[in-house]
Amino acid sequence: MIEGKRIVLTGGAGFIGTTLTRLLADRNTMVVFDSLRRNAIGVTGLLGHPNVSFIQGDVLDRDAVTAAVRGANICVHLAAIAGIDTVIKSPTTTMRVNVVGTFNVLDALTETLDSVERFVDFSTSEVFGSYAFRSEERHVTSLQPVGEGRWTYAVSKIAGEHMAHAYHDEFGLPTVSIRPFNIYGPGQVGEGAIHVFVKRAIAGDEVLIHGEGDQIRSWCYVDDMIAGIMLCLERPEAVGEVFNIGNPRGTVTIRSLAEKIVQLAGSPSVIRHIPKDYVDVELRIPSIEKAQRLLGYQPQVDLDEGLRRTIAWYREKATGGPPAAGAQVAPGAGAPDEWKLRHAVTGEATPET
Repeated sequence: MIEGKRIVLTGGAGFIGTTLTRLLADRNTMVVFDSLRRNAIGVTGLLGHPNVSFIQGDVLDRDAVTAAVRGANICVHLAAIAGIDTVIKSPTTTMRVNVVGTFNVLDALTETLDSVERFVDFSTSEVFGSYAFRSEERHVTSLQPVGEGRWTYAVSKIAGEHMAHAYHDEFGLPTVSIRPFNIYGPGQVGEGAIHVFVKRAIAGDEVLIHGEGDQIRSWCYVDDMIAGIMLCLERPEAVGEVFNIGNPRGTVTIRSLAEKIVQLAGSPSVIRHIPKDYVDVELRIPSIEKAQRLLGYQPQVDLDEGLRRTIAWYREKATGGPPAAGAQVAPGAGAPDEWKLRHAVTGEATPET
């Protein structure tokens, strides 16, 4: 377990940043730097933790970034414009935040280089384009046609990967890039399909699918994402590398995913197809062999179990009551000690143990 470090999370008020903060706050000094475009941390009580400080700021503000990362031992760069609707509506903002913002963080870290032990850059599985079948990190990335708004996100993220590698090669900054594959779970905010489907199913509303629903995705529960991040922070083999983090066993079509959520939620919701008016990813299944070989990464939570936990968490939030009997408390749900104990016993957070 990492302890005694100053850890800066840009975009740290989001879904993954909040989950990571909960895991690390008791033993480290956490600095959450975020513009609050998305705010998952506000309802958790974490901002009242004695080891957590919050800075509201924008990664486009170089002075604010420099001040935030000063003295950092670890920096996890999560800040980005994301979500298909947002990206299509604001492609210029997407490019500016994801490219210039990443440059600002990397460049600021060179001013505190002696203290930095690890920089983790969050990229995206979108760099593989519309069709990604067991895609490996060494496979060619796809820039896709110029003018399609969706791909500004992927282009901005692959630029960030190149920058991270360049700062590692030229300045010795200990960088790692992560390509997450469809992360979901309790506490998610934004435009994720599972987040939207679960909330509508709980409410008994129609579950809307864009197109035929034959798009294929591999879904990774947030605990397994956090396990991958921890390995990238702890393992020396991670430095200078890029890793796919996902769960190939959680592969399903969008239609089947919606059906599964409705069934697991015991919901009366009807599934309805609506026109799809944007370019989509038709197939996305990762190869995680590199992360398994170099880091010992192994996802633990299967899709049905992850969906049950997610449904239980959102149902609790919707009703204001306790989770159903037997429901597992998730990392963002307000019981960090129980969650940490479960991980210590099963090895989910740090599989090498």
